[in-house]
Amino acid sequence: MLKSPYHGGHLEVIVGPMFSGKSEELIRRIGRAVIARQRVAVFKPAIDDRYHHTHVASHAGRVLGAVAVSSTAQARRLLGGRGDLLDAGEQTLPDVVGFDEAQFFDPGLVPLALELADMGVRVVLAGLDLDFRGEPFGVMPELLSRAESVEKLTAICVVCGAPATRTQRLIGGQPARRSDPVVMVGAAESYEARCRVHHRLDD
Repeated sequence: MLKSPYHGGHLEVIVGPMFSGKSEELIRRIGRAVIARQRVAVFKPAIDDRYHHTHVASHAGRVLGAVAVSSTAQARRLLGGRGDLLDAGEQTLPDVVGFDEAQFFDPGLVPLALELADMGVRVVLAGLDLDFRGEPFGVMPELLSRAESVEKLTAICVVCGAPATRTQRLIGGQPARRSDPVVMVGAAESYEARCRVHHRLDD
């Protein structure tokens, strides 16, 4: 059986719109674990190459080493598992495992995160809780419902300065259409933080 000296296994989920500091908070938490000499592993979706292919990067410029993966199965293999982690032999798990941009991962992220937590690993996941339409994003609702700890961050609405909970997608400076694809990787050139009142869709 895989073994970890860290016996406080649990899920921590950090959510909010773009520009709310989710990746910054993930970097802060993982950085503290590194200072404490805990073993860490951090994964990011390969699709997110806005700032760096092999690092988690915040909009503020902080970076953290990570492994870009194309699927949850790849992350599982890198952690030593073939299928069920319990079948992986005597390999030792990290104390802390982080996932950035968790909304882009496939549904296998939920059972992997739960399995890691059950085996004593602290799992920290950061991602958008809502897509550009204001709808629940990917696996995030289930992760939120399963987590021991949830921190919902807000940004600042670029229109009025109120707390922003929505991510506004812009196409040529105009609101995106509701029918546009949900996944479109981008940063300040394509997205803004908006409050509920000023979030817009072009129907």
